[in-house]
Amino acid sequence: MERRQWSGGGNGQGGAGSSVNRGGLQPGGVAPVGGPGPGGRRFGTKIEKPRDMRGTLRRLLGYLRPHRVTLVLAAILVVASTFLDLVGPYLNGVAIDRFIVRRDLVGLGRIVLLMIGVYLVVWALRVVLARLMVAMVQKMMRTMREQLFGHLQTLSLSFFDQHPHGDLMSRLTNDLDALGRLLAQNVTDLIGGLLSLVGIVVMMFSINFWLSLGSMFVFPLMLWFTGWVGKRTRQGFRDYQMRIGQLNGELEEIFSGQRVIIAFGQEGSTLSKFDRVNEETRDVGIRAQTYATLIPPLMGIFSNANIAILAGLGGWMVIRGWATVGTILTFYNYSRRFAGPLRQLGDLYNQIQSALAGAERVFELLDQQPEILEAPNAIVLDKVKGDVVFDHVNFSYVPNVPVIKDMSFHAEPGKTLALVGPTGAGKTTMINLLSRFYDIQSGSIRIDGVELRDYNKASLRRKLGVVLQDTFLFSESVMENIRYGRLDATDEEVIAAATLANADQFIRRLPQGYQTELSERGSNLSQGQRQLLAIARAILADPGILILDEATSSVDTRTEQHIQQALLRLMEGRTSFVIAHRLSTIREADTILVINDGEIIERGTHQDLLAQRGFYHHLYMSQFRGQGVAEV
Repeated sequence: MERRQWSGGGNGQGGAGSSVNRGGLQPGGVAPVGGPGPGGRRFGTKIEKPRDMRGTLRRLLGYLRPHRVTLVLAAILVVASTFLDLVGPYLNGVAIDRFIVRRDLVGLGRIVLLMIGVYLVVWALRVVLARLMVAMVQKMMRTMREQLFGHLQTLSLSFFDQHPHGDLMSRLTNDLDALGRLLAQNVTDLIGGLLSLVGIVVMMFSINFWLSLGSMFVFPLMLWFTGWVGKRTRQGFRDYQMRIGQLNGELEEIFSGQRVIIAFGQEGSTLSKFDRVNEETRDVGIRAQTYATLIPPLMGIFSNANIAILAGLGGWMVIRGWATVGTILTFYNYSRRFAGPLRQLGDLYNQIQSALAGAERVFELLDQQPEILEAPNAIVLDKVKGDVVFDHVNFSYVPNVPVIKDMSFHAEPGKTLALVGPTGAGKTTMINLLSRFYDIQSGSIRIDGVELRDYNKASLRRKLGVVLQDTFLFSESVMENIRYGRLDATDEEVIAAATLANADQFIRRLPQGYQTELSERGSNLSQGQRQLLAIARAILADPGILILDEATSSVDTRTEQHIQQALLRLMEGRTSFVIAHRLSTIREADTILVINDGEIIERGTHQDLLAQRGFYHHLYMSQFRGQGVAEV
């Protein structure tokens, strides 16, 4: 009997099975196969931004509720430190009027020591406050990162098809970091500044009513200007952070394609493209920062104007005997402190706008709803016979652009079904649908008689094994990359899987054997070696249904033989779907489906299809004519 040889191909990750935590893929999962059909990933998609600042603040408060005790303690520390800080200027005035004017050195010494003690206590309270806030905010940021990352794992592939990866990374890192800095460093300053303003006003009016009115003259102007600039600053930072996300997306794509860029000598055009995006980011950043830098200097102008008013009014009142020098000094210190919180609040306002813009972008992701939903009382797929039925299936990535058209076929348990056809015919899409990376528009897909959408997604994907042409490997050891197929596997089980995959020999020749660390995407291994690791990973996962998508099309003949031997072991007793362009490698398939333009146009065995002298016959013969061989 002739020995079967198999080849597959495609573009994705070799792996098998899947487990889902909170609805998302986790280690051991089936890699996405293919993309969103014509057009692929659409980079640079502008996302509609929410404008509800109050709503954003309310949602942030929800993350602070678990830290109520810490917040109450922090509030007490802020109030205490602010109150004690306001005591200093008052003690200055007392020192002048009661001790310096009267030349009381003993009393002056005591009040100086009291002032030093007050400021030391203020310093200690603020150190404790800073430590409390940093610890609380880091816990909150960890929770938000976990929630955002976990939510991203639940989103459908169509979402990732349409959003630049760099922008998503920017939201998960830059935007959350901006929010963390705001909460850890600026919230207490904001509260302390507001309390300082209130305390200063109370203290000033309790000392001298008319001097207080004079000091308040420029306050309405400060408030109006801060509000006017703040609206424009918030919009500027929102646009800037969106541009940063697009810039990150551009960088991610460039770094991923660096080999292609160098191979085709496109460094110059790539640099020009990056410069264009970088210039756009610069222009938006200039606009945002220009508004942001308006507040501090103008706050300084208002502050100096206030001092001038106080000097004139206060001097006149001292001359008339309506105030003392100590009172004027107290008001001078309070006025300087009054301007300080205002100037600080102006700076904080800009940072708040930036952080809230980032928070809006984070919440925007959290509000995205997954398209692939878990059915109520979903069935856990435990044991798989491998009976697969496509029943009048229709599917399109884009509305009114069908990719799969009224497709029906039956793959019997333990049989091998091959899918052939031209590029773009819909073969990989069929695998995407079988893995439930996308949901069909009409028809039915059943495994062992149960509708695909009735299965628990985690258990379904754990029973699917995928071996693809472009294997994805992680920057970890060889051992851990194989163990990704089943995380609870022992080292002995990993080595046994590698042996069955014909990978053990080359692994042991690596510098550290199974503990050899792989570079990004496994680039320090050959294509064939990466493929063998993918097969070992699939063997370890022990899937019930196997998918081979052009698994040997990019390797030499000798390596292909090693891979085919491993695939034969892997396919034994399993329902297998083989996507192949090398038609000579699928001659022993139980059934061959010829796909063109999303439809099955021919089906049968290799000999049956050749005898029909149709589309398959034409494809098969054209391949061998190109090799100068006539084979039927």
